[in-house]
Amino acid sequence: MGRALEPLYVRYQVPDLARAEAFLRDFGMQPAGRDGDRLFFRGHSGAPWIYEAVRGAEARFLGAGFRMRSEADLAELAALEGSSPVQSVDAPGGGSRVRMRMDDGFEIDAVHGIAAATPLAARDPIALNTASAKPRRNRAVRIQHHAVPVMRLGHFVLHVRNHPAAVAWLRRRLGLIPSDYMGPPGDPAQAAGTFLRVDRGEELVDHHCMLVLGTDKPGVHHCSFEVEDLDAVMAGHDYLRTRGYTHDCGVGRHLLGSQIFDYWRDPFGFRIEHYTDGDVVDHRHQPTIFSGSADETTQWGARPPKDFFE
Repeated sequence: MGRALEPLYVRYQVPDLARAEAFLRDFGMQPAGRDGDRLFFRGHSGAPWIYEAVRGAEARFLGAGFRMRSEADLAELAALEGSSPVQSVDAPGGGSRVRMRMDDGFEIDAVHGIAAATPLAARDPIALNTASAKPRRNRAVRIQHHAVPVMRLGHFVLHVRNHPAAVAWLRRRLGLIPSDYMGPPGDPAQAAGTFLRVDRGEELVDHHCMLVLGTDKPGVHHCSFEVEDLDAVMAGHDYLRTRGYTHDCGVGRHLLGSQIFDYWRDPFGFRIEHYTDGDVVDHRHQPTIFSGSADETTQWGARPPKDFFE
């Protein structure tokens, strides 16, 4: 069936587009266009947009999009139950898509032919002088106090009622494969959570583009955006604090995926993450099973509460 190459964007419905824009600018995104009650935001990489805010009465997660390998993928997906026909994308970058609905109502877009945007200017990563190597020479570190540039969408996390069925749906339609599991030791079939990544064979990809968690309350847990380096995570943390936003959890380093993370709440209560320094893997990666509690998923730094994933 289909083969996803990367996650492209997430979509949220919000009651106030002005508040959404103010927060997303402070979080490090830039406006990419407006179409009536729809606002698009981009990062500093070549993706034309990574976040859509749609005006609506209630705040809710709508769905996400993935770039697919070929136009033929779209034709195959359009023939499946719960899929739209192949449609033109009425958003920055254009292209074609098939919009598919999961059992819990999430809309997952399979996209092909979207045009890249010109990357926006951002500073280079800051070389880290360690005890054993000193690559930064005759250059001091000076961090400006402003919104730190978001580079791209890294992943998002869904709560679903039927974990095995949702994972099977994503694997069949997008070709995603497991990187790690959360659940009792020994048997992945009994897992309550699965980290999924795109399958690009020998090519290195992010440890995960999604985490799927079984629950009786379906919805989004968070979406996560990559920033340049540790200084960007910390500078973003300080900037968002001075802007008066609600901090959720961080800064720390994850166990599964190894990302250095910092979670915030947007004006509508949704959890949103800055991260850097995540694992990349290829076809040689072997999944493991994590059997601890949520507060044990942090290697150092702020530990989330035990009910973090509930």
